[in-house]
Amino acid sequence: MLAYLTRRLLTALVSVVLASLLVFSALLAVPGDPAALILGMNAQPEALAALRIRLGLDVPPAQRYVAWLGGVVRGDWGESLQFGRPVAALIWARLGVSVPLALGAALLACLIALPLGIWAALRRGTATDPVVIVASQVGAAIPSFWLGLLLILFFAVELRWLPAGGFPGWERSVTGSLRALLLPVLALGLGQAAVMARLTRAAMLDVLAQDYVRTARAKGLPMRKVIYEHALRNALVTIVTILGLSLTNVFIGSIVIEQVFALPGLGRMALTAIGNRDFPLLQGAILVYATTIVLLSFLVDVSYGLLDPRIRYA
Repeated sequence: MLAYLTRRLLTALVSVVLASLLVFSALLAVPGDPAALILGMNAQPEALAALRIRLGLDVPPAQRYVAWLGGVVRGDWGESLQFGRPVAALIWARLGVSVPLALGAALLACLIALPLGIWAALRRGTATDPVVIVASQVGAAIPSFWLGLLLILFFAVELRWLPAGGFPGWERSVTGSLRALLLPVLALGLGQAAVMARLTRAAMLDVLAQDYVRTARAKGLPMRKVIYEHALRNALVTIVTILGLSLTNVFIGSIVIEQVFALPGLGRMALTAIGNRDFPLLQGAILVYATTIVLLSFLVDVSYGLLDPRIRYA
């Protein structure tokens, strides 16, 4: 098991480094001069040259990348060109919105999709199975931002039960912050639950068709024991894969939802950094997204080895 974890950890670290290199290289191709954006188009050449030196733009890209990566390892993510504050502090503050949003949406999707997918698989061929399939198809087809607008129109404009957007902050009001996140969580989680329900149903159907499940039924074992000790246990590897993909989709999808509901999250800050050519802030935000995706993949890989010991020796 230790060798398995070591291999997966090294793979994850290499993936993070390659992702950081890809992010840095992609930003080099973005047009625009950060120094000219800060000082204005009418700035003197001497002032522009001095600012480029201060920002480290006068050295070759390879040297800048090594310096940036070394700073990230030490905890120094640079300083935002727009806000004049450390990038790490800005990202940490915005994660207080993005992380609860993503976790809440993922939890909602799991609570809806897993029982619904398993139930639909067990009811295959009945009148309820097509209802679940159609509902999941409709839910998957509706974009999260469009669903968010519908939720705002109904719950915020018509009923006036919940705020249409904004975020008061956890330090000011925990209740108000939870109310502000409720509609975004619904908009992000319901669509993902529809996708997860269909995939969970397919995974359970595949396991229920296996010979060992039919043998367990033929032996007269209680249906509950067949489902939870045989079918569901062997379907967990596929279901965990579905959960990992769903968590990734939820975290990335929160970028759009934060724009719809005017939430001061990491995704909205990253989009603002793009418009302002705030490369240090943008690099840090994208690196957080990339690292999160790699970390989720690592956790899914580790869970494979725990669920199925045969995978540890692959």
